[in-house]
Amino acid sequence: MYYFIGIKGTGMAALATMLFDLGNEVSGSDLDKHFFTQEPLDLRNIPIYNFSKDNIKDNQTVIIGNAFLEDFEEVVAARNNPSVTCYRYHEFLGKMMNNYNSYSVAGSHGKTTTTGMLSKVLSSTYNTAYLIGDGTGFLEKDDTHFVLESCEFRRHFLAYHPDKAIITNVEIDHVDYFKDTKDYLSAYQEFLANIKDLAVICGDDQECLKLRPITKVYYYGFNENNDYQIKNLVESSNYSQFDLYFHDDLVYNFKLSFVGKHLILDAVATIVVAISDNISPQLIETSLNDFTGVKRRYVVEKHLDNIFIDDYAHHPTEVKVTIEATKTRYPDKKVIAIFKPHRVSRVFHFRDEFKDALKLADEVYLCDFTSIDDKEDGIDIDISYLADVIDNSHVLSEDLTGAKLLSQYHNVVFLFMSSKDIYFLANMVKDIQEDKM
Repeated sequence: MYYFIGIKGTGMAALATMLFDLGNEVSGSDLDKHFFTQEPLDLRNIPIYNFSKDNIKDNQTVIIGNAFLEDFEEVVAARNNPSVTCYRYHEFLGKMMNNYNSYSVAGSHGKTTTTGMLSKVLSSTYNTAYLIGDGTGFLEKDDTHFVLESCEFRRHFLAYHPDKAIITNVEIDHVDYFKDTKDYLSAYQEFLANIKDLAVICGDDQECLKLRPITKVYYYGFNENNDYQIKNLVESSNYSQFDLYFHDDLVYNFKLSFVGKHLILDAVATIVVAISDNISPQLIETSLNDFTGVKRRYVVEKHLDNIFIDDYAHHPTEVKVTIEATKTRYPDKKVIAIFKPHRVSRVFHFRDEFKDALKLADEVYLCDFTSIDDKEDGIDIDISYLADVIDNSHVLSEDLTGAKLLSQYHNVVFLFMSSKDIYFLANMVKDIQEDKM
């Protein structure tokens, strides 16, 4: 029997459903609050309990969410029971992936979308399991391949030893843990030593170029130094077309239903891995065009005369490319950015970068810190720390008052960006606008 401490976490929920679908008995605990990740758990009637040390039973295999420290009551109870086998989330996955042809997707940005793309393409040819950081997990008994989103947070991805891996970029994040850029880069260098067969690395990223691969490597991107180079890119409001070259040889002319250079780079990383696994460019293109995205990553909905977009962007680079892609896709609409940050250290460290990214929008609304893991010792700021440096910004309350303020806009793009769930505000705006009709 598997028991998950923090079962509603994105990775934890996905792993719980995967183990359940293999026929295991699964249960877990979490806050008595609805999270979008619990829907697959509810669909399977997986029991979810309030936190209590009494939930820990003899002979369980307990998987501990990485947000829970060793002094948490359920963790203490599990560690102190000699009949219980304990794993941290990343430890369990590191052991599990050794049973498959395994693929890690790592990087500061884009790893969730790239994991989704790679899972889709590999599934066209192989029986493929996957765990995506949006809470999606899939696993069947006859699967031979396994794609895993692999996060650098606290160096957890060092528990993984994949056959092949993608590194999308290396830009410092998690500044509450990593001391500086050098420390952050060193984690990726250590991760490279774990890759058994092939590393696929973005050669357009200057920090990536500082890495020294241990195994075979292909670099990809727009720049001439790459093994796989994107040339002759044509972008429209609803598709992108480009030639992909391997050194001097044309691989294929791809036409994909993605907008934004960051998504093209994610797609090309996927293409390179798929080609290494003998999947034809034609089938890769078809599979990528069948890819419908991942949860909370640029989810688009049209409602009345407005466009509503939900995106997970929480780092300034992600915010920047998301706004740029939105302006490319909707050139005739005003872009209203609604941003809720995660962790005071990230805003404190990247205030100028957030300012430069957010000012690309036509209007900016900022929501304050409210999550339990937002606050950190030694940093005493609220959202005004960021709002004070952005001229066109407004602090927005996450309630009916805030929704009424947004509902005054028409024929615009509402771009909701956060690693936290703020999209309920969008639903309130829709309800208000419908009532006014």
